Amino acid sequence: MKRYYVTTPIYYVNDIPHIGTAYTTIAADVIARYHRLLGEEVCFLTGLDENSQNTVKAAKDKAGISIGRETIKRYTDTMSEQWKKVWQGLNISYDVFMRTTSQKHKEKVYEFFLKVYEKGDIYKGSYKGLYCDACEAFYLEKDLVQGVCPFHKTAPKMISEENYFFKLSKYQDAVLKHIQTHPNFIQPASRRNEVLSFIKEEGLKDISISRPIIEWGIPLPIDPGHTFWVWFDALVNYISGAPDFWPASLHLLGKDILRFHALIWPGMLMSAGYPLPEHLQIHGFLTVNGQKMSKSLGNAIDPVALSKKYGPDVLRYFLLREIPFGDDGDFSEKALVTRLNTELANDLGNLASRTLAMVEKYFDSKIPEAEVDGEIVEKLDLEKIEKHMEKCQFHLALSEIWNFVHAVNKYVNDNKPWEQEKMRAQTLYSTLDALRIISILISPFMPETSDRINERLQVKQGNWSEIEFGLLQSGRKINKGRNLFDKIE
Repeated sequence: MKRYYVTTPIYYVNDIPHIGTAYTTIAADVIARYHRLLGEEVCFLTGLDENSQNTVKAAKDKAGISIGRETIKRYTDTMSEQWKKVWQGLNISYDVFMRTTSQKHKEKVYEFFLKVYEKGDIYKGSYKGLYCDACEAFYLEKDLVQGVCPFHKTAPKMISEENYFFKLSKYQDAVLKHIQTHPNFIQPASRRNEVLSFIKEEGLKDISISRPIIEWGIPLPIDPGHTFWVWFDALVNYISGAPDFWPASLHLLGKDILRFHALIWPGMLMSAGYPLPEHLQIHGFLTVNGQKMSKSLGNAIDPVALSKKYGPDVLRYFLLREIPFGDDGDFSEKALVTRLNTELANDLGNLASRTLAMVEKYFDSKIPEAEVDGEIVEKLDLEKIEKHMEKCQFHLALSEIWNFVHAVNKYVNDNKPWEQEKMRAQTLYSTLDALRIISILISPFMPETSDRINERLQVKQGNWSEIEFGLLQSGRKINKGRNLFDKIE
């Protein structure tokens, strides 16, 4: 059985998820569900980066006092459960929820570090530079925007200290060659070109991988007075969380952490002797008034509240239908309601409700005996959908699925089964079978809606190989039920 390993970044635990982190995680969930439908053995990893200094700050802010390790640990335990609850509410089907405070992660970080150390790629030196606490990263003056971090809009502070360094510069040529010879390693192409330009214009510099006298995190095995820099620690989670599945098939991540994954991570892996991930898929930011959405900027949107108001499937559908994955997109609740009313309630919801109502009226709720009309078979372009899914072009995949939904609606309107008694059985059977196929097509995006369609049709969840016409069993009674979606006035 083919294996497929997809990951999200592991998120800072300084607050509960916002719509931006939900966006990445929903996309990863869609990919994981899709590959399970293909019959592959899938591992989907997400989790929390708990060794960050942002964690310490958040725990202190919450406690309002000076705190110790036990208090910080209780804070991370509490936050971890809150994150899991949010993902459960959004139907995130992760296989591994990785926490960097876990013992198995710590052991893998030590093992990874010692391989790099034994390779001769670690040395001690002094560092002076601008450090953004929110990013937990060093910046050059030219990388700042009007003197502040381009992502968090805060001024970095000057730090001068003795650290341990990783010889990233040693792997510049190897990293460059890998990116050049593997065009799909970084996508979209604009992000790949950005990384290539950075290497050619600025080159890879050795990076600090430790901080001295830090109260929280994993100490270096060769010097307990130093703690691992959060990124050297955090990146290893992709291996510690699912060692049997490495290398990853797909890392999903936002553009703000591109260089960590496209430059530092490959160098680390080469040094430690691990294969590189197959593919990095970079997405843009969800914005509000043109600004990145984040808790630190005070403009975050709560996915839990939206999910409770409209349902998780509506939110999942909207995020991946509205914004091309890879581009920035401005979030709008008004646009969400428009998609709900037109595409979900009107197009799909109305198709299901009127078809099932006619089967109830004309065939006593039994699926009629008939063959599939060849006209409706021609309306589905499965190959296009598959190509879009493989490229993480979710908006195009959904657009193609909705082309089929529209075609099925048109088929019903043209054939008028409420008038044409002679063709009624074939028309309604063909439409019901199309609904069964639609339930498979949308199941990665809208698992609850897919389940409701299946429940009405009295069929089990199909896999991708069952996207074939004529598999719906005649004579079986359909179930009554409420509409798939309610319009919002």
